[in-house]
Amino acid sequence: MAVFEGNFTTEPGSLRIAIVIGRFNDMVTSKLLAGCQDCLQRHGVDTNPHGAETDYFWVPGSFEIAMVARQVAASRRYHAVICLGAVIRGDTPHFDYVAGEAAKGIAAASFQTGVPVIFGILTTDTMPQALERAGIKSNLGWNYAMSALEMASLMRQIQQNGAGFELPTALPVAATDVV
Repeated sequence: MAVFEGNFTTEPGSLRIAIVIGRFNDMVTSKLLAGCQDCLQRHGVDTNPHGAETDYFWVPGSFEIAMVARQVAASRRYHAVICLGAVIRGDTPHFDYVAGEAAKGIAAASFQTGVPVIFGILTTDTMPQALERAGIKSNLGWNYAMSALEMASLMRQIQQNGAGFELPTALPVAATDVV
């Protein structure tokens, strides 16, 4: 048996990354984006919006991220899609709807396209909690970029060794399974 594991090293020009960012709570999402860009740059990805390796898609809020992420992933132009947003709990159930649907939509985008779509949406109770996670204590944008690099690398390995991942046409039946 083999072991497949993603890594974080890239050669210049070897990856294309899409980043979908929600404008709502932009004080938080802009910090997440900065952390994400810092990580990508330090790992050899050109984050210049006019370059060939990273494209940026700005949407109104976290709810809209999934739809754009799905379209971008389905284009097959990117090795990974990073979704950045912030949903902060308020006094109404709006938080639950937005956070839940964003999570479902982002997961569906990845499952439907086979492209890693990274869930980088903060879901916090307060603005101070969101700011802590976006740069005051640590910047989770960095972590989301690391996840994208690792998953893009792992998916490449899987695609290059695809024959080893074919499912058998019929599973063997053990004698104890026969009724």
